[in-house]
Amino acid sequence: MSIEVPMTVPDGLRPLVKAVSVLRASEGEPLVHVPDTDTSLVFRTTSAGAGDLLVVGPRTRASYHAGKDIPFCLRLRLRPGAARPLLGVSVSEVVDRVVRLGDLWGAPADRLTATLRRADGDDALVLKHLETVLPTRTSTDGAKGELVQAAVQALSGRPGRRRAPVPAVARHLAVSERHLRTVFADAIGLSPKHFERIERVRQALLLAHDQGPRWADLAAATGYYDQSHMTAEFRTLMGVTPGAFLEGRTPALRPC
Repeated sequence: MSIEVPMTVPDGLRPLVKAVSVLRASEGEPLVHVPDTDTSLVFRTTSAGAGDLLVVGPRTRASYHAGKDIPFCLRLRLRPGAARPLLGVSVSEVVDRVVRLGDLWGAPADRLTATLRRADGDDALVLKHLETVLPTRTSTDGAKGELVQAAVQALSGRPGRRRAPVPAVARHLAVSERHLRTVFADAIGLSPKHFERIERVRQALLLAHDQGPRWADLAAATGYYDQSHMTAEFRTLMGVTPGAFLEGRTPALRPC
């Protein structure tokens, strides 16, 4: 069974990283990747001793896989606005993709990957190496970063509160709607509207697990017009209805 364990974000990574977790999975264990607005940096190893440092871009739809034997997998979820300056490319270029960091950074990433392999699955040591290197590879754009973070907060919403429409968010942030869409796509990789759709589905999943499948209540709490609207959006992004997903009736697994 795969297990994901949260870890404390080291102080040196806090400006870049909002969450760290370690995932350990056995071969054949099903892996479900739900839609995700975050960009992550992942270091994983295999039982054969290979190791990769990967960029996992935002995921616009769920995917279902037969798992590989991955004895060690460390995920760093990047803060909104941190991926663009760290990676050196628009986040829109990595949406629905998994890319070797070496393809973006070149030799420096290959050297870092080799160093992480020598840590031999010691999560604290892997984090220490990342804490040393990642902050030196990023630049800052204070005004743009603040705009992205404020927009993400406004578009994420909270249970029981309907999200403001994108034009209203732009007015509140004192920018044009076009400028907001351009900056958001570059920094987050998604349009503000697509970001909202994914966040609503993730929030509905979380509440369904915590509170049970009271679908009409969940639809109202997560900002859908009604239950049928939620079901249609869920099917589009997850590939199945909410009830089928919670019962484990998911699409056929694909090779990972």
